[in-house]
Amino acid sequence: MPEFISKQDIKDLVEGTATRDTIRRAQHEDPKDPDRFWKYVEVLQEKTGFTDKILLRLTDHLYIVRNEDNSRVVKCDCGYEFGDYRNNWKVLARVYVRKTAEEIGEIYTIQSCAPEAGWAEVREFYCPGCAAQLAVEVVPPGYPILFEMLPDLDTFYRDWMGKPLEDERPDWYQDTTPSLLSEWIRQR
Repeated sequence: MPEFISKQDIKDLVEGTATRDTIRRAQHEDPKDPDRFWKYVEVLQEKTGFTDKILLRLTDHLYIVRNEDNSRVVKCDCGYEFGDYRNNWKVLARVYVRKTAEEIGEIYTIQSCAPEAGWAEVREFYCPGCAAQLAVEVVPPGYPILFEMLPDLDTFYRDWMGKPLEDERPDWYQDTTPSLLSEWIRQR
């Protein structure tokens, strides 16, 4: 019988304080413990202190939660809500764009590794609530904002985790960012 990793081990992994042995066991455990995801979500709930139910972690600071309105939203660990998780949260973030060689050089200390000004720009996305840096994109100038992850939560919970979400609907899994942007244009 395998020795499954504990909730404390998962907490140590999340906090970056896990021992090499714990990391090795977590990576190579076969079979994986069947409740690892649920322990992970429990650790995240405790870490953030959210009363909203965490459905999935997106980044170090961002989560998809079911809030008190029973909506699925992207939320920063500071509590700032970016709205419907089907909208690209980046369109609601603070953005700093580095375009010139001088601006790009502030973060790339090895010049040969830096993107070439004029051919690329560096976009830094920050939380309006706490100013935490949430993401960085290196893209050609004028390139649309990347929507890196739109998870199919219903399929994940139903088919992979074996516990369907109580608010499952077929229209949840769709990118609604274009509708949000169209609404902004209409309001102008």
